[in-house]
Amino acid sequence: MRRQVLLCALTVLVAASVTLLAQAFPSEQIQVGPPLRHTQAPLASATPQELEQRGDELRGKKSYLDALDYYGVALKKQPNSSSLLNKIGITQLQLQRFHEASKSFQRALKNDREYADAYNNLGVIYYLEKKHGKAIKQYEKAIKLRQDAASYYSNLGAAYFSKKELEKAVAAYQQAMQLDPDIFERTSHTGVQAQMSSPEDRAHFDYVMAKLFAQAGNSDRSLQYLRKALEEGYKGIDAVYKDAEFAGLRKDPRFTELMAARPPAIPE
Repeated sequence: MRRQVLLCALTVLVAASVTLLAQAFPSEQIQVGPPLRHTQAPLASATPQELEQRGDELRGKKSYLDALDYYGVALKKQPNSSSLLNKIGITQLQLQRFHEASKSFQRALKNDREYADAYNNLGVIYYLEKKHGKAIKQYEKAIKLRQDAASYYSNLGAAYFSKKELEKAVAAYQQAMQLDPDIFERTSHTGVQAQMSSPEDRAHFDYVMAKLFAQAGNSDRSLQYLRKALEEGYKGIDAVYKDAEFAGLRKDPRFTELMAARPPAIPE
């Protein structure tokens, strides 16, 4: 009887642990238990292009382990493909296998020293490891090779922001916005805010974004980020009445309404 009680208690503890892991990490980032396969194994007779295309499809469906299988077989047929190595690195990054991903990006660069995406992605690894100086160097290498990629500048801005080098961060963000005005909307859930170390940093970031959008004449986006800064409890919010970038926005009735209402800060 005592043994049965102990077994029941152990089962409950294991179930609780799995539940906590599932809540702490998105399902696409961690797998509890043996990796599952959802598709048939790659055919040895398939061409590298067919294997890579199937890998892309599986990665799009978040079947990351299956995608790695297909990319791996394709790589055996094309061992010097920087494109394949970069895709393998991205998939490993999505599985949070940072060390493996870093090696894949480095291998891609060994084969092609001018592969801008691999420099950028290697920078992402350093950024996630909070090695912001190293991340900046990689982003700058990527930008030197490609000046038209908004995400490179956005990533560079995030790294400078994390180092609290605000002027350089703002300059990088401005360049990203010029190339793609919607860049921050697409990365709002997984971008720089996800890496902020404190509520104060997130609030400061939102205020900076409000300022940039106001300067660009985008009142809707500016007000959106200004509201976020208020909700995050940004302590320097009164600067909105003095900063030149908000001169036009201060004439907008919605600005007056927002500042009069002063949305309460959302508790952490």
